Amino acid sequence: MIMTKQPILVMITALFVVLMASGEAIGSDWLVRQIKEPVKIEKRFEGKEIVLSNGLISRTFRIRPNAATVAYDNLMTGESIIRGIKSEAIVELDGNKYEVGGLQGQLEYAYLQAGSIDSLSSKLDAFQISDFELGDIKERFGWERKRYSAQSAWPPVGKSLTLHFVPPGEKLKGMTLSIHYEMYQGIPLLAKWMTIHNGGDKPVRLNTFISEILAAVEYESLVGEPAQWEYPNIHIESDYEFHGDDSKNANKTAYWVVDPQYSTQVNYQRKTPAMLEVRPPIGPDLMIEQGETFESFRTFELIYDSTERERKGLSLRRMYRTIAPWSTENPIIMHVRNADPKSVRLAIDQCAEVGFEMVIMTFGSGFNMENIEPDYMAQMKELVDYAHSKNIELGGYSLLASRRISDEHDAINPQTGKPGGAIFGNSPCLCSKWGIEYFEKITTFIEQTGLDLLEHDGSYPGDVCASTRHPGHHGLNDSQWKQWKKITNFYKWCRGRGVYLNVPDWYFLSGSNKSAMGYREVNWSLPRDRQIILGRQNIFDGTWKKIPSMGWMFVPLVQYHGGGAAATLEPLSEHLDAYGAHLAQNFGSGVQACYRGPRLYDTEQTKALVKKWVDFYKEYRDILDSDIIHVRRPDGRDLDCILHVNPQLKHKGLAMVYNPLDRTVKRKLKLPLYYTGLTKTAGIREQQGKSSKYELDREYNVDIPVDIAPRSITWFVVE
Repeated sequence: MIMTKQPILVMITALFVVLMASGEAIGSDWLVRQIKEPVKIEKRFEGKEIVLSNGLISRTFRIRPNAATVAYDNLMTGESIIRGIKSEAIVELDGNKYEVGGLQGQLEYAYLQAGSIDSLSSKLDAFQISDFELGDIKERFGWERKRYSAQSAWPPVGKSLTLHFVPPGEKLKGMTLSIHYEMYQGIPLLAKWMTIHNGGDKPVRLNTFISEILAAVEYESLVGEPAQWEYPNIHIESDYEFHGDDSKNANKTAYWVVDPQYSTQVNYQRKTPAMLEVRPPIGPDLMIEQGETFESFRTFELIYDSTERERKGLSLRRMYRTIAPWSTENPIIMHVRNADPKSVRLAIDQCAEVGFEMVIMTFGSGFNMENIEPDYMAQMKELVDYAHSKNIELGGYSLLASRRISDEHDAINPQTGKPGGAIFGNSPCLCSKWGIEYFEKITTFIEQTGLDLLEHDGSYPGDVCASTRHPGHHGLNDSQWKQWKKITNFYKWCRGRGVYLNVPDWYFLSGSNKSAMGYREVNWSLPRDRQIILGRQNIFDGTWKKIPSMGWMFVPLVQYHGGGAAATLEPLSEHLDAYGAHLAQNFGSGVQACYRGPRLYDTEQTKALVKKWVDFYKEYRDILDSDIIHVRRPDGRDLDCILHVNPQLKHKGLAMVYNPLDRTVKRKLKLPLYYTGLTKTAGIREQQGKSSKYELDREYNVDIPVDIAPRSITWFVVE
């Protein structure tokens, strides 16, 4: 048996959480079965309270004498998420700060007793609730489904609640501020954002805002101050994201801060970071003109029911499937390294022969999307049309931020007043004349050629710009917001046209499809045998928080960053073992790779190898694109294994098992089947062999016999 104690304990922990939290069997687990219970919005206490609930979480609002969140509950564990009442938002308008909603008078901020709420009063200088409305969820932007994806609802199923507020006094007369909430069916997830409509007789400047404030229950109680605090066990993510290769380092809006009203906390210095503030890091510093409406970014709040890594990862992956379902599109892509018509047609022909679905004219290929000369666009349209005649999609590469344009158009460093010092060293400002024209050019190029994909490298990383001469922003404080709007509006436009977006930055919630799985580029210059295990580690590690389709891998068909003949697969027919290993572990994990080179095959034998793994992937596509349970990490010392699971499919699971050793391994392998939804027995077959019946133990595991040849791969289908 190869499993360590840790994965077994992980499964036991997850099972314990589910059983103890729900008091029911596996059938009640929202990560195993589809929850049909609808989102409900109920009025209570003679209309004084509104409860938004989906059976997994609930948020309760008192709306008299003013609107405030008075309860926010994790129904899966029975725990309260908050310990006190805060304002629903804070806005700074024309230099003056205003609270939005909220109730005052709570004496103890370690807990909130329901019986004390009636004694609380409204702050007279805060925005006051005027009305509320209920509705269904509307799509954030359009999504044209041009290619295979999971059968996810768009927009997601759920309900919305909007609280409308009016300002205090006469100073902001005519203004309406609305707080919007969405709750989704079958997942402990809530969204929140804010709109401000200026119905007054003069423009109003929005300096900055805080769109969410939660007095959360602290995660740890320490008298002293640790080197690093642990935050409450909830995931906060907004679509105001850029740079970063996952939500943790792309997060720019969630701040865990000290709550000055929490005077009875255990920490001696009262520095427990137990209050959440959601706000932009700078600005937006926008003028809201008469008749205009400002809309903030959206914040998504995912409530965990466990601290166990796999279960938290599954919850996060379900969130992306729900609110960014285009991330489940997973076309099989070749990256052709030359963009001349002959090379592109060869790539298209080979892709059509083996079942690949898309060709990218990759970086360094000579493809130039900024060239909108009619002859060039006509040439590209011919290639697009040729690709479509072969049922292949065609796309190309464009570099945006990590380059220098000129002193006039680059982002200006606020410390020096000159270009330089940006995240990538130098970067054009997207709101400079060059930036505005860049987006006009690539939009025109896509419209005129019908291009199916944009690989957008060095996307906007969040640089600020202190220029006061760029036409798209007026200064430093609005520069980040305006550039974010520029890039995300473009990505949403692409999503509405069905243009696939490879973006090596975290723009999933704004419409991008895929980012890097997470690897060091120069590792693809190492000898072939080292690349194999490193690649499998990258996949194993990268899929804790990503759906397999959200991350791309890399296969150096030709030399990449050096390494010479020892690192590359060309001539392909001479390295079928390494080529086959790349194909097997990428397709077997449901992860598409950048197959970069001039061709996919050079002989009939090579062609057959590629087609074998493409056919395997397409046969099991639904389950291979499903979530991964991490059974054993690759380390080169023993078998490693991942298990795809999906209780909604005929194939409930598919385990990929790899033997990196130079000897045959014959033993029992423990498969954790809890998340397949099976409870008593499982039919399991190796590859196309005969299915055998296995009884699940009390932890929903089975032991299956494996007999794997040296440096080889096999798979087991669970039904």
